[in-house]
Amino acid sequence: MADTSDTRTPAQIEADIRRRREVLAETLDEIGVRVHPKTIVGDARAKVVANVDHTLGRAYVQVNQVVSEVRAQFVDEEGAPRPERIVPAALAVVGVVGLLVLASRRRRG
Repeated sequence: MADTSDTRTPAQIEADIRRRREVLAETLDEIGVRVHPKTIVGDARAKVVANVDHTLGRAYVQVNQVVSEVRAQFVDEEGAPRPERIVPAALAVVGVVGLLVLASRRRRG
């Protein structure tokens, strides 16, 4: 059988009830803020922004790696340009641009 004797005074019991009500009121206020539509929308936006930031950060790292790899092809360890690699690449770019210009002129005429 449970012990039902309580050695607290009525004033202590009332104080305990008052504290418990204050804690419950704070909890209900927090729940009200959490389920408010503006809070939900704000949280959703924050998650989207965090995901976009993460994705952009990863993309930046990938692009930075590619640029570094390409640069390493055209520059030696000391930072000097490598003409034996730059000249053929430049000629290829000029050739492609020239072909595109000729192709666009033929379509017009």
